[in-house]
Amino acid sequence: MGAGRTRAFRGPGPEARSAQLPRFAALPVGLVVAVQAVILTALSGRYGFHRDELYFVAAGHRPDWGYVDNPPITPWLARVSTALFGETPSGLRVAATLLGVATVVVVTLIAREFGGGRGAQLFTALATALSAYVLVVSHMLATNSADMLLWSLIALFGVKLLRTGDGRWWLAVGAAAGIGLANKWLVLLLLSGLGIGVAAAGPRRVLRTWWLAAGVGIAVVLAAPIVVWQAAHGWPMLTVAGGISDDDGVENRVLFVPMQLVYLSPVLVPVWIAGLVRPWRDPGLHWARALAIAYPVVCVELLVLGGKPYYSVPLLLPLVALGAEPALRWLGRGRVTRRVLTGAAAVVGAAVSVLTGLPIVPPPSLNGPLLAINKEPGEQVGWPELADAVAAAWARIPATERDTAVIVTGNYGEAGAIEHYGPARGLPQPYSPHMSYADWGPPPDRLVGPVLVVGGFERGSPASRLLTGCHAVAKQHNAEGVDNDEEGVVLSLCTLTEPWSTAWPALRRFY
Repeated sequence: MGAGRTRAFRGPGPEARSAQLPRFAALPVGLVVAVQAVILTALSGRYGFHRDELYFVAAGHRPDWGYVDNPPITPWLARVSTALFGETPSGLRVAATLLGVATVVVVTLIAREFGGGRGAQLFTALATALSAYVLVVSHMLATNSADMLLWSLIALFGVKLLRTGDGRWWLAVGAAAGIGLANKWLVLLLLSGLGIGVAAAGPRRVLRTWWLAAGVGIAVVLAAPIVVWQAAHGWPMLTVAGGISDDDGVENRVLFVPMQLVYLSPVLVPVWIAGLVRPWRDPGLHWARALAIAYPVVCVELLVLGGKPYYSVPLLLPLVALGAEPALRWLGRGRVTRRVLTGAAAVVGAAVSVLTGLPIVPPPSLNGPLLAINKEPGEQVGWPELADAVAAAWARIPATERDTAVIVTGNYGEAGAIEHYGPARGLPQPYSPHMSYADWGPPPDRLVGPVLVVGGFERGSPASRLLTGCHAVAKQHNAEGVDNDEEGVVLSLCTLTEPWSTAWPALRRFY
């Protein structure tokens, strides 16, 4: 029994399966997630909906197996959360808070798999809960909110598989991967990274089991309805991904490495670098080398594809868990001065993460450095005022023509805001050719009256031929003066030159 314990973390085998892991630090970790949940809940209504949240609420009202730009999990979560807790920012964000809390627990369990005791687990929980990326996606509901948890679950189950050699963990990996594919197909990058890591550094015996085929089968069954939907609709998610790469690929590649250093926190960079190095230095963790290989593999894949820099960030969380133990040892060997300086840096890093990731400051104070670091808070300001401006512009249409008039927006955030806030202001259902809103149109051909265009379309686009005689009737300004994407948006009245059924396909926008 003693020999088994000394070899607990040496790799897959019977002794590893029976080895006792450190006890889970339930009390301190529980306190961390309790405080996390209280703070997120208290601040969940501080600003308003984010444009993506308005879109997910609208999509949740139209349940389907897929949408143009994402699979269905996040819209379904939006539907459930708002049905249970109210269609408000606070009600919607209950789902985001729960996903964030669960992520902290899962990443802490990953630290335990590496032999991390009470101190390493508490460190991991605090580092995860206070990292900027986790704060952002735990405050507002986004596809990344669920993705962060699902990547962490796949990492946890994968680490258990590698540590114990028990092929039955492939079933859990397959289930998490299947659900991950129902939320965002980026999970394929994680799976490829881990697969390449195992093939390159082992333990390869985990690949030689029928449990792997069973896990793949579970993933395929769970993902099948989503794949079928995408195939039936011409693979629109691939079209959207291609558009992102074409439009932002160069910028994404230039910013990729610098953003890896700041998305969690610059203070945590030495920790996750220690996590990358540890399996190569610690003989008892050779089995974890696949995880250390997976991160650079995913980064290379994203650089080639021109993906957004934050796509790889969820994989940094298991590396923080892996680096927690050596980071604490380094601090323990240092003098008081080192500990004080490190503690001060940690406090400053946490404060910056909270300031940039949560709605702490008054909205007018967002302009400047805060929006330059993180634009998402700015996108949570001004939507009721947009609906007010649209209502005022709508009132300018003669009453005799309003029954055949149409509201068309340039993006899904504007459409979602009008759909949510518009009924109380006497506005009809809006339409938009952007993303899945295009599938929820077109307007009926009987609506031949004036077209109130919110936001407009690019010069030279098909809209300039199909929507003519446009003249501005209002300009949107939010009351807080926040310089976001909707500030200064022009509202115009236009005339449609063709029936909506023939004009709509030409107006459609995938990105």
